[in-house]
Amino acid sequence: MASHELKIRVYYEDTDAGGVVYHARYLAFAERGRTEMLRAAGYEHAPLLKEGGKAFAVVSANLQYKAPAKLDDELTVRSEITRVGGASMEIKQDIFCADRLLTEIKVTLVCVDSSFKAARLPAEIKKIYRSKS
Repeated sequence: MASHELKIRVYYEDTDAGGVVYHARYLAFAERGRTEMLRAAGYEHAPLLKEGGKAFAVVSANLQYKAPAKLDDELTVRSEITRVGGASMEIKQDIFCADRLLTEIKVTLVCVDSSFKAARLPAEIKKIYRSKS
C-alpha cells in the first residue's frame, strides 16, 4: 500500500524552553498528516461533515518516541491506512527528520454521526484504502 508524506517545519511554538518539540505536538503533526493524506486522495472533511453529518473521532493513539525533534527541523510525516473496518480505520504514521525515525504512531479512528454514535465509513474512504492495497 502506498503511503503519503507531508513536510512540516518545527516552529518555536512547537518547542519547550530547550528548543525540543513538546511531546503532544507530535499528535498535531500526525493529525495534519492524516488530513492531507485523505485530501490528496480526493476526500475532504468539510463536505462529509456538512453534507453527510459525519466526522472522525480518534479512539486510540499509541505513540513510541524514538528521538527528539528540535527547533527549525524539517520533519516528514508518513501516513498509511493499514486497516479499514465497517466504522473504523487504523493509520500508521511515522515522523522522520531526514532519515532518522523520531516517532511511530498508530491511530484508530471511528466514523461518527452528529450525535457522536459510530456510523459506517463513507464509501470514498473504503475506495481510497482499496486503491492503495
